[in-house]
Amino acid sequence: MRRIEYKTDAQLAHMARAGIITSRALDAAVAAAAPGVSTAELDRVFRGVLAEHGAGSNFLGYYDYPATVCTSVNDEVVHGIPGERTLSDGDMISIDGGATVQDAQGKTWHGDSARTALIGNVSAARRELSEITRAALWHGIAAAATAKKVGEIGFAIEHFVREETGDKYGIIEDFVGHGIGTSMHMAPDVLNYAARDLGPRLKKGMALAIEPMLTTGGIETITLEDDWTIKTVDGGDACQWEHSIAIHSEGIWVLTAEDGGASELSKLGVTVKPIPA
Repeated sequence: MRRIEYKTDAQLAHMARAGIITSRALDAAVAAAAPGVSTAELDRVFRGVLAEHGAGSNFLGYYDYPATVCTSVNDEVVHGIPGERTLSDGDMISIDGGATVQDAQGKTWHGDSARTALIGNVSAARRELSEITRAALWHGIAAAATAKKVGEIGFAIEHFVREETGDKYGIIEDFVGHGIGTSMHMAPDVLNYAARDLGPRLKKGMALAIEPMLTTGGIETITLEDDWTIKTVDGGDACQWEHSIAIHSEGIWVLTAEDGGASELSKLGVTVKPIPA
């Protein structure tokens, strides 16, 4: 069984620094996403923000991955490689990336987050898919604030999606959230759907990346010849939103949101508390 890494508040504070850099790099990449812009250009923009802050990339070189972000367009679910493809009016693109920082002892800490950008005149269907996926993420985060076990996050995500839309959207099961800390992917798995096994208990010191992925069709996926890009088998659109969170000694904090998630979680009755200095 993989070991869960529990962090001190001081260590989580380093993760918050990596998280904010990740957030600002995503701000820039999303702002640059427009008709005629290549996915390679979005990677360049993201990489530039990391450099400005003296941060590293946890995507570049990960199992030989060749870029600092994943750019997944329309029916691509995750892990799309940036390249010459240019965005078109009406596209939707999920941009997933992360930053690393080092503490005074030379230990590396990770941030990981994803957003979906809508390009130009997007259809109502694509806009709704993004809105529901984003809202599902926040319901999962809100559940983490009071849940006893990790699996309750997935229950909250699926419950929200089904209550709001019935069976309109598929919830991807092949790719899930994860623990994060001194590595980008760690125990425990964070499912985006309800499962009988609720997994380990949520405890202070845990940091989790929560990342629901919804589709407009089935949830079967296929890996393209580049060995990275994942697409839906039926060609349905896919959408991903992700944040990394911390459970610290006094509460919950969204590591990859500038305000710790306060503005979004307050709408769901959850109060966030900054990580103690």
